[in-house]
Amino acid sequence: MTTVSIAAPKSIEQTGVRRNLLEDLALKIVYMTGEISLLDLGRQMGLNRHIVEELFERVRREQLCQVTTMDKGVYRITTTSAGKSRALELLTQNQYTGPAPVSLSEYVSRVGAQSVLAIQVTPAGVTKAFEDVVLEAETLKWLGTAVVSGRALFLYGPTGTGKSFIAETLTRLFDNDRVWLPYAVEVDGQIITIYDPVLHRKVEQTRGQDHDGRWVLCHRPRVLVGGELTVEMLDLQLNRSTGFYAGPVQMKANNGILIVDDFGRQRVSPEELLNRWVVPLERRIDFVTLAGGRKIEIPFDLFVVFATNLDPATMVDEAFLRRIQTKIKVDFVTPEQFHEILRRVCARLNLTYNADVADLLIHMVLEEYKEPLRACYPRDILQQIVWAAQYLQREPVLDRDSVSQACQTYFLTP
Repeated sequence: MTTVSIAAPKSIEQTGVRRNLLEDLALKIVYMTGEISLLDLGRQMGLNRHIVEELFERVRREQLCQVTTMDKGVYRITTTSAGKSRALELLTQNQYTGPAPVSLSEYVSRVGAQSVLAIQVTPAGVTKAFEDVVLEAETLKWLGTAVVSGRALFLYGPTGTGKSFIAETLTRLFDNDRVWLPYAVEVDGQIITIYDPVLHRKVEQTRGQDHDGRWVLCHRPRVLVGGELTVEMLDLQLNRSTGFYAGPVQMKANNGILIVDDFGRQRVSPEELLNRWVVPLERRIDFVTLAGGRKIEIPFDLFVVFATNLDPATMVDEAFLRRIQTKIKVDFVTPEQFHEILRRVCARLNLTYNADVADLLIHMVLEEYKEPLRACYPRDILQQIVWAAQYLQREPVLDRDSVSQACQTYFLTP
């Protein structure tokens, strides 16, 4: 578990970022705020008071900022007329006003120090993570081994067998670890945002005065993409209106897990994804491109899970499959497993489990509707029963009539 704070840089040189970029960022923040204390400016930039005071003295000498008042021994400042003009010019080029970025080299070093390969995975931990899932012991062993390897995992099999649920349950193995993510990374004067409050789960903690505020402590990332995935999402995404980049999905998932759900149904074809990730999956590095055409190398330190109900052999070629070290087929369930899944769903939905009714449901699925036993059926059928009871304003009951009616609305008539 990574919890030790990152020591704050003591000087502008130690930030690893060019002085003029920090000055420009400070000026934009002051302009957007109107008036701000140097203490608050430091908080917004994630930099200590000494560095912020040095930045202020430089922009004041250039007559871009001025002191308005003193509050408890701390300057409050605002932009001058010249400063406002300069800030507006800067904002037309780049509207980023978040915490100061870290250098690419520092980002690469930090990702390596908290690699996904360092996750401690044990049989007990895997069993605990999957305590709500009905799986064979051998399947749990394969899943644990895949996570330990840190290499890609392919979950395949018929629809409705629980592949997506298994993939999402794997994220529990990442919950106990904490990693530091930068708010942004700087490359050649360009800013790439990494921390995403929608995707990343921030860990609240008391920060010491010596903490580097450009980094945020989070649970290991867990990113899920489905049919919306495009080839553009795999590269740096320049927002033309704001003038700065958002990191690609694999960069935001670094040090964590990336689930590609319904693989083969994305807006990017399997062949395109193969060509894009064949090297990263092998060498754990990736290359992304800035708007000017320059390629930069970034870490590809993540556990990738592909889940599909299509036949992997017909989707991608052998070279791609070879780079996915573990392939697990998630198949239909046995009657015994069906019973157990149904019992657990009953417990979650506050329904009384009835083994005879469960046998009836199995018979109806297999014989009347000519369907195999899928892991999703207990949840789906019982939800139909609960919804119907809500509509009729009565307590839901698992019995012959409710199961028969639920199946009629759920399955296509043979």
